[in-house]
Amino acid sequence: MTVPRQAVHVDSPTERRNPRTTDLDLLSTLDLLRSINAEDRLVPDAVAAALPALATAVDWAVEALRHGHRVHYVGAGTSGRLATLDAAELAPTYNAPPDWFEVHHAGGSSAFQNAVEDAEDDEEGGAAELVASAEAGDFVLGLTASGRTPYVLGALRAAGALGARTGLVFSNPHAVGLSDIDVLIEVDTGPEAVAGSTRMKAGTAQKLVLTAFSTAVMVKLGRTYSNLMVGMRATNAKLRGRTVRILREATGLDMHECAQALDEAQGDLKVALVHLLSGVDTPEAAEALAAADGHVRKALMSLRATV
Repeated sequence: MTVPRQAVHVDSPTERRNPRTTDLDLLSTLDLLRSINAEDRLVPDAVAAALPALATAVDWAVEALRHGHRVHYVGAGTSGRLATLDAAELAPTYNAPPDWFEVHHAGGSSAFQNAVEDAEDDEEGGAAELVASAEAGDFVLGLTASGRTPYVLGALRAAGALGARTGLVFSNPHAVGLSDIDVLIEVDTGPEAVAGSTRMKAGTAQKLVLTAFSTAVMVKLGRTYSNLMVGMRATNAKLRGRTVRILREATGLDMHECAQALDEAQGDLKVALVHLLSGVDTPEAAEALAAADGHVRKALMSLRATV
């Protein structure tokens, strides 16, 4: 005899029927898309309301990384996949060290392509993963639309017990039992166009939050100059061309001068940039950057350059 699995009622707006989309299956294709798009346009305002809490999470993540600790993402299903994608893009975009961000996805790497739905209910599994990899001083960011996913909450509580700071991104203003999480990033996206399909607005909100979070962390750690990606790795022809273009945009110099500076800096975009903007030679530019923890503006200020 098969024992039925436990059913849990989740009291969340994301699970409710959306009164604006009850005729979704009767619409023309264009009107169907317009209806979904109208819902999607509500997401940025919901994210904007959560920015003060998100700013706290950014500052804690920056503090952790500056002191040799790590940032952990924890999620299940769509949340875990979005977290995996965000972390994967930081190395090529900002040359972030591979050990800065670690993702814990319920069901493991195989769940990235194939859903392992029961894995999200494994509270002990989430806790065990963080006990094995987190430490005091780390920052752990969980993501769950419902605000109740056992795997995620188990991981956050275990991390908090270790002395790590914790945060949670969620879309359920009715979520309970979260008082032991250090910063709550509530993004109330309301009912989905298709009831319960949290890969829609709730997932879009998580993508916006993650992108803003990790980008802000990289900016605060000096991986940009102005709004230019000076920490990027030029690993293909397109990116090599981008490094020269970034130098041209930042300095106003021609392609030949910028390419030559990159060669002298052995491909280090930051060193080439400080060299060109300050007028000091490449070794001195590298020394100034090292003293400034890799921040181009701080290095330039130390050299009394005009920024």
